[in-house]
Amino acid sequence: MPVSGRLAGKTAIIIGASNPDSMGAVTAMRFAQEGANLILAARREADLKTVAESNSALAMTADVTDEESLAALADRAIAEFGSVDIAVNYAGTEVSGPISEITPEDLRRSSDVHFMGPILFFKQMAERMSSGETPGGSLITASSMTAILAPPGYAGYAGAKSGADHAVKIAAVEYGPKNIRVNAIAPGFTKTTMTEQAFEMESLAQAFLNETPLGRAPTTQDIANAALWLASDEAFVTGQIIDVTGGQTLRRIPTPQEMGF
Repeated sequence: MPVSGRLAGKTAIIIGASNPDSMGAVTAMRFAQEGANLILAARREADLKTVAESNSALAMTADVTDEESLAALADRAIAEFGSVDIAVNYAGTEVSGPISEITPEDLRRSSDVHFMGPILFFKQMAERMSSGETPGGSLITASSMTAILAPPGYAGYAGAKSGADHAVKIAAVEYGPKNIRVNAIAPGFTKTTMTEQAFEMESLAQAFLNETPLGRAPTTQDIANAALWLASDEAFVTGQIIDVTGGQTLRRIPTPQEMGF
């Protein structure tokens, strides 16, 4: 029987899917449910294979800061499935601290992953998307609420994310004539392995809820649903930063005092 679903017949690459509770892994599950051929990539091979097997996906180690690694990943998709139709980048690293304490190494690490990485990702994935018989596709990268608001202690992280957001718009202009859509998803304060300890701090979690008009924190499922829409043919959208914060960007980041620090 033919595979059905909103992504049936499409091949998707998802970078940053090694943790089963991550946005990447949950997005992989949604894409698999909608019939996509999947290749999942991350730096940690053992964990990645577990997630891939649970979603009938292929697994391949890759590093978003390494252009040759990205090229090999895209070529693998073409070799296995004949095309690259969708590519999603969730790769990230934690970089925080006030400007008075930040180091050049911190800035380079954040820039490599959050600014240079997305641009190289666009370059390599778009090259394969534009080379087939029917050029086109959807490129999606992860932004952040911190790139929209101005949280203290996130100059290195949010600054790089904000730069990548502008690159999304430029990429959308450059690749639009090839029928390639380029967008970003900006999650709000979302519970993942990286943030679960913060969610255990009642005062911190409540402070964020107080600034969220929809009254709850976004979930990884919310992020995956946004990615699914952007990946599908339903989304006649490009060059946009899709806010998935429950409306918190209409307000503000809580102060340290409100968070209980």
